[in-house]
Amino acid sequence: MVRSMLVVIYFVIGLLVANSHGYFDGLNDLESIVSAMLAVFLWPLVVLGVNVRIGRLTKN
Repeated sequence: MVRSMLVVIYFVIGLLVANSHGYFDGLNDLESIVSAMLAVFLWPLVVLGVNVRIGRLTKN
């Protein structure tokens, strides 16, 4: 029970962090979807300033 609650809390925090860092803006291709998923699961790195985006750093 406690482990399940901790997983849910970790996931919710990941969603909030990824959203606040713009990972959910423009989910229109596979690269951006994978980047958003990585940001949710690796949110401690995102908080520390690591860019977990996949593919090009700038869109044309």
